[in-house]
Amino acid sequence: MSAPAAVPGSAQCSRRAPRTRKTRRHPHRTDAVLEVVQDRPSVAGRIGWLSARLMIRPTLTAGSYLPSAPWPWGVVEFAARTIAPIRGTVRAGVELERCKAQLVRAAGVRPADGTRRVVLYLHGGAFLTCGPYSHGRLVSMLSNFADSPVLVPNYRKIPRHSIREAIEDCYDGYRWLRQKGYKPGQIVVAGDSAGGYLALALAQRLLSHGEQPAALVAMSPLLQLTAQPKKAHPNRGSDAMFPPRAFDAFHGLIVRAAANRDGNAHPDPLLEPLDHISSGLPPTLIHVSGCEVLLHDAQLAAQRLAAAGVPVEVQVWPGQIHVFQLAAPVIPEATRSLRQIGRYIREATG
Repeated sequence: MSAPAAVPGSAQCSRRAPRTRKTRRHPHRTDAVLEVVQDRPSVAGRIGWLSARLMIRPTLTAGSYLPSAPWPWGVVEFAARTIAPIRGTVRAGVELERCKAQLVRAAGVRPADGTRRVVLYLHGGAFLTCGPYSHGRLVSMLSNFADSPVLVPNYRKIPRHSIREAIEDCYDGYRWLRQKGYKPGQIVVAGDSAGGYLALALAQRLLSHGEQPAALVAMSPLLQLTAQPKKAHPNRGSDAMFPPRAFDAFHGLIVRAAANRDGNAHPDPLLEPLDHISSGLPPTLIHVSGCEVLLHDAQLAAQRLAAAGVPVEVQVWPGQIHVFQLAAPVIPEATRSLRQIGRYIREATG
């Protein structure tokens, strides 16, 4: 069941919301932001939060003191190759112009032949790590619920490459789908965490070229690179994964990657997508934990999108970890979230 949000922030980590659903109005505007708060977390969800708090947050705290150390960021994706795919999943390698990608479809989903719908999925990982294998089970479940093939670019990552180059790779993925015969109204751009940033930045680039995908979907999206608003957010104490210091370290890595892109004196500019919201962007669905500091980015994005006349819906899941959908089907809320997203994708593409 679902219910409306009343007060943003850490209170959404534990309270049970009322059962009715209604529209929450953007302050001082007539544009509506639909924000729905889900039920409080299950036992599995609480265990997931506690596990992340005890294991991931201390690791990120320690790592934030030496962010430029030669950490083996690629080991996450390498190790994920050993995870068995969901039975019946079909994976195919795709060569994009500057990176590789993986085309994934769940059992029973028709091939990517330019008909019906397709999802361009931009994985998270702080622009540093992860890839099609680390997000394999999530993508396969999304393919099943959306009844759609999913293209996952393994875009270039910092610190060797800049975020601008990652956006270029995502754009190449979109062009590949267009060359397969898909029209913009058949393509949904989705992403989690840093992939949410890439999804919004890509949608803005496509808008400048006169194209609008059918929809934009973001899970626990990072949508603002600047660290200060997240460090000051009420959820800085309840976030299971990210200590405030991690955002300073993260921003420093991004700045250095942009400055050292080609070893020349012309660094890539840093794009803040939320400073360039305009009408014409695709309808947007955001799923986010009520406990994480990226709730700030999700709510700010929703306000600015609605103010520009873009249909937007935010689903807040109390007590969950960052990108809890990766824990499906162990955490039942993760499966529910992916099922809702799949339904949204099907409806957006007719």
